[in-house]
Amino acid sequence: MIEQNLSELEGKSVYILREAKERFKNIAALWSMGKDSTAMLALARKAFMNKVPFPVIHIDNGIDFPETYEFREKLAKQWDLDLIVQKSEIKPEVSGYACCGANKTQALKKVMKEYGFDALIVSIRRDEHGIRGKERYVSPRTKEFKWNYKEQPAELWNDYWRKPEKGGHIRIHPLLDWNEIDIWNYIKKQRIPINSLYLARNGMRYRSLGCTHCTVPVESNADSIDKIIKELKSTKKEERSGREQDKETAYIMEKLRALGYM
Repeated sequence: MIEQNLSELEGKSVYILREAKERFKNIAALWSMGKDSTAMLALARKAFMNKVPFPVIHIDNGIDFPETYEFREKLAKQWDLDLIVQKSEIKPEVSGYACCGANKTQALKKVMKEYGFDALIVSIRRDEHGIRGKERYVSPRTKEFKWNYKEQPAELWNDYWRKPEKGGHIRIHPLLDWNEIDIWNYIKKQRIPINSLYLARNGMRYRSLGCTHCTVPVESNADSIDKIIKELKSTKKEERSGREQDKETAYIMEKLRALGYM
């Protein structure tokens, strides 16, 4: 059952990635070095003969974990990624978290304008957050990066595709139907490298990764992928419980995403 589910999820994600690469002139992907965006890159390698055929962007506020930077350099070299690192400022903004909110969107605007990207692959999942549950596989953004979450286009009979408005871009979400356990099962099956912070040390591990200012570990003894999967089958805690909670409220997340936040 797990194998069949993963095969179906993989097939749809690979289809979306291939179609996106075909339909857009200049596409890139966001990479946080977290489990989801790394799994997405593994799917891209499967879709395109073991090569990620588009640039990979890291929006870097300069205060990610040392393990995250180490993982970035190691995997970028191992997978021969075309890595673009865009610095993000840390200053007061709408969410109250200067490190990982609207400031990262401003950095993303800058890099997309510089390179002229018309589409962006983002590794969000519907089950992560109620606001992300409103998304579509192919989601338009205006030239101001705004997202009209009240008027999302219908996606019927695999008809996902649309062109961006002038000066705008399209967000591609190939992992939208996946859940947290699906990702971990896929990582296990495909032996995808992961950030070491996901594995428990001294009774604590990171379940969801942000930067050092807004992410805290959760209690856990899961020091292997098998143990993580087993733990997730019984836990009642939300995946993003290790994130600063004010930014995770529906109101703030909706406002941030309407302004272009990932």
